Amino acid sequence: QTTSSALKGAIQLGITHTVGSLSTKPERDVLMQDFYVVESIFFPSEGSNLTPAHHYNDFRFKTYAPVAFRYFRELFGIRPDDYLYSLCNEPLIELSNSGASGSLFYVSSDDEFIIKTGQHKEAEFLQKLLPGYYMNLNQNPRTLLPKFYGLYCVQAGGKNIRIVVMNNLLPRSVKMHLKYDLKGSTYKRRASQKEREKVFPTYKDLDFMQDIPDGLFLDSDMYNALCKTLQRDCLVLQSFKIMDYSLLVAIHNIDLAQREHAMADGTSQADTRRPAAQKALYSTAMESIQGEARRGGTIETDDQLGGIHAKGERLLLYIGIIDVLQSYRFVKKLEHSWKALVHDGDTVSVHRPSFYAERFQRFMCNTAFKKI
Repeated sequence: QTTSSALKGAIQLGITHTVGSLSTKPERDVLMQDFYVVESIFFPSEGSNLTPAHHYNDFRFKTYAPVAFRYFRELFGIRPDDYLYSLCNEPLIELSNSGASGSLFYVSSDDEFIIKTGQHKEAEFLQKLLPGYYMNLNQNPRTLLPKFYGLYCVQAGGKNIRIVVMNNLLPRSVKMHLKYDLKGSTYKRRASQKEREKVFPTYKDLDFMQDIPDGLFLDSDMYNALCKTLQRDCLVLQSFKIMDYSLLVAIHNIDLAQREHAMADGTSQADTRRPAAQKALYSTAMESIQGEARRGGTIETDDQLGGIHAKGERLLLYIGIIDVLQSYRFVKKLEHSWKALVHDGDTVSVHRPSFYAERFQRFMCNTAFKKI
């Protein structure tokens, strides 16, 4: 119920404070107890000796595992001043499509970060994941898993609003022509009529197989890197008994975009203004799986902001694994056992995590993506 502008304001005040106070603490190794620390600071509207005065109601801001998240941000090449500047210098933009979860989504004005509100159990689950996430990132920084940059909670008017800051997979500066949420399951995996009527619908597995029956062709190095990355990521998800995650695949069609530009301009003059590329290391699919990112520098070729080139048609693909915070517990087990009675259990999108991971990889590396 908190108004959106008050929530955005509280998020920006809170993050400014927590990142600022962290910068006074010396860099050190992450210790096990760092994953369980919760720092809390009160922001009265009249201000205090620690916090500025503001126009919103009093609120409390909690930061989970600040030292651990500082380490993650550093690992992804995000400097504290960039993080603050992106999130707190300009107003946050609310995205209209609030997903099936009913979460609110905000994007920073430079397109770098997504802020998502989440449920208590998702935040709790993410906190439990942190030691394993840390271990995984140290071994495998080139991942398609979500990049978690911060976990916070705004307490106002008796409500707790938990927010997580993540990488933005889809830069708004690149027009996506198609978007798919793929799970590797065929049971009821078709976009609803309501979804299809949206300006930018998210299609599903059956739609993909119908629209792109031959799959998306990648050159062999790219294909191998992608499948290896998916394999490693799925193993991590499986070890946490995580299921029901999806691969988000967004497609930018270069030729179609040029035609659209030409139509809009009335001339065939391509727009020479290049939108600014994303800064974060490994922030794009391309860098996630190939890791050719030069730290701090963006890749200056016409690689169009880190999309992966698909062969055949001139397509750029933006991909990442999403929805990893739904844990496979009682509800899913229940859901699966009754669905299995009614349908053939193997096509159901909720299944044992190892089966889910295998089916997910098989679909991505045999059906969705093909090697040239």
